[in-house]
Amino acid sequence: YRGAEYVVDFLPKVKIEIAVTSDLADAVIEAISKSANTGKIGDGKIFVFDLEQVIRIRTGETGGDAI
Repeated sequence: YRGAEYVVDFLPKVKIEIAVTSDLADAVIEAISKSANTGKIGDGKIFVFDLEQVIRIRTGETGGDAI
């Protein structure tokens, strides 16, 4: 550190959030995996979790209809 210069290269990152019904989840995961896979460091991760509740503010629709 003592006055020495160094370069830190950061990988560019993109965060994508997608909400789908459970019947589409596997197809969406497969599509993302195929299109994002380069085989190199930084390809990313996919996190899957349940949505407790979904509400479309404009119409008041809930659940799968709101997605």
